[in-house]
Amino acid sequence: MKSIVLVLVACGLFVCAFGLARSQLDLHAETPLATRTLPPGPLGAAIQLGQELVERTTTHPLTKPYVGNALDCTSCHLKNGTDPKAATFLGVATAYPAWSPREQRVITLEDRILNCFMRSCNGTRPPLGSQVSVSIAAYITWLSTDQPIQMNANRPAGPQAVPQLKLNETQAHAERGATLYSARCADCHAADGQGSKEHPPVWGSQSFNDGAGLANVTQLASWLKVAMPLDEADLTDQEALDLAAFLSSHERPKFRLRDHLPEEKRLGEYNSQPDR
Repeated sequence: MKSIVLVLVACGLFVCAFGLARSQLDLHAETPLATRTLPPGPLGAAIQLGQELVERTTTHPLTKPYVGNALDCTSCHLKNGTDPKAATFLGVATAYPAWSPREQRVITLEDRILNCFMRSCNGTRPPLGSQVSVSIAAYITWLSTDQPIQMNANRPAGPQAVPQLKLNETQAHAERGATLYSARCADCHAADGQGSKEHPPVWGSQSFNDGAGLANVTQLASWLKVAMPLDEADLTDQEALDLAAFLSSHERPKFRLRDHLPEEKRLGEYNSQPDR
């Protein structure tokens, strides 16, 4: 079994080998995080690797085997989770451990990350305690530096979670959403919703499955309201709801838990140094 020390050292060797080790992450220039210094040694290397995995989830060799569609983490958590509104990672680590109504148990930040691989990425759950799990959790935790702990007893969401629209899906009009999609979204995500090299698919086999949080019309509308169009989010509440209804009217993969779990022996890894 790999120890956590060996895992983090491996992170450092991997990052250094590709010329990526540096004192600061490649964060969006408008955020003060851009000047924050990484911790030294293997911990800083793990944080750096975590950002790489968030940005290149579908193509990075460590995460690619666990992804079943064309979505990277940053497809929903914009700007690698540093956008302050669009499913931000800022402050998220302060909410965990948190109660999860979906799982009906208290979960850790690592649990939440790995569940996203099964649902939003329509893939297989990486092992708890693995390099993937630890590195992404380290990156998200680093983005919560100096913020007070605010453990969430209601749901696994951070203090800057996307605010839910007051409208509900019974007020949605998918036909209006179709017109809006053609006018505002199709240039990036294509008329058939399958996206492009730069923009992710929004329905179909390469998008998130129906077990993902954004498969809920109201939750998707709430995210669209603060995130789209990219860098100029200006949809009204009703427009966001109509657009969400249109997107949700299309086929997407069905979620069956048993299809997304690894074999039992790969559910977790012992992450302490073994006796010698």
